[in-house]
Amino acid sequence: MLRSTLTARSVLNLTSGLAYIDLEFLGRRHAVATAVVHGAGEVALIDPGPSTCLDVLERRLRESGIGLQDVTHLLLTHIHLDHAGAAGTLVRRYPRLRVLVHERGAPHLSDPSKLLSSATRLYGDRMDLLWGEVLPVPQTHLVTLTGGETVGAGGRRFEIAYTPGHASHHVSYFDAASGIAFVGDTAGVLIDGGYVLPPTPPPDIDLELWSASVARIEQWDPATIFMTHFGAVAAVRPHLQALLSNLQTLANLALRTLREPGDDDQRRARFLDGLRLELRKQMTESQSLTYEAASPLHLMWLGLARYWRKRGEA
Repeated sequence: MLRSTLTARSVLNLTSGLAYIDLEFLGRRHAVATAVVHGAGEVALIDPGPSTCLDVLERRLRESGIGLQDVTHLLLTHIHLDHAGAAGTLVRRYPRLRVLVHERGAPHLSDPSKLLSSATRLYGDRMDLLWGEVLPVPQTHLVTLTGGETVGAGGRRFEIAYTPGHASHHVSYFDAASGIAFVGDTAGVLIDGGYVLPPTPPPDIDLELWSASVARIEQWDPATIFMTHFGAVAAVRPHLQALLSNLQTLANLALRTLREPGDDDQRRARFLDGLRLELRKQMTESQSLTYEAASPLHLMWLGLARYWRKRGEA
């Protein structure tokens, strides 16, 4: 029997029928969140997170009167493992689940071998610690999106927009009834009111597409944006302006290091020094470490360096 609201510790309400759970990723608060949509006897999760957080997700839902067996839909903003790593495990356990994902991401859910190979190059022997089990999602359970659709899930109607820039297969979801846009990583990372950090891991970073995606989200005129890292922001336009400003600042920093002498290890080290200096202007060392859990800083240089090199600027 579903309760009408979620009230458990580490479960925060956005509005009636919309809430989110702190997944306590790597034992840290405010690093990764899952949005919970429930109404009319239905439950949907937006970005269920990695398998390493499933125990926390299940426990927090259960404390609020919801079981994972009640969930009918997973709405994925994109397939990066901190957002979608648990999808295949959940579908295997609960076969009635349907998984919504952009058409470019769908093949890598049904066969995650390339995704895992790419992630292993980035994370090495920390793969299991970070993400745990990553299983395929059968094609019969996938609902592919292109952007422009309206879908029903969790008793709500969501408009879908294609929002690349962080990832070529990124989508965002808008619930007009509540005015909340669920934007994944397109609106960046914001922890405890700190620095608006644009996560820029390889391979898909594109500044022009990212800027266009922000403009697409603004077209919805949302009252609130919800970010996986971390939570809800009501000052939407100032936040998005800060995101784009910081994205350009860090992109310029990466380009400057690329044009300096030395090898890539030295260039990345100089980029990280500059980035950490920016972070320390606005937060404590502990907060900075939570940012690194939400968006590994060393990967940011790799994504921006790839972007500039593809453009022939480096």
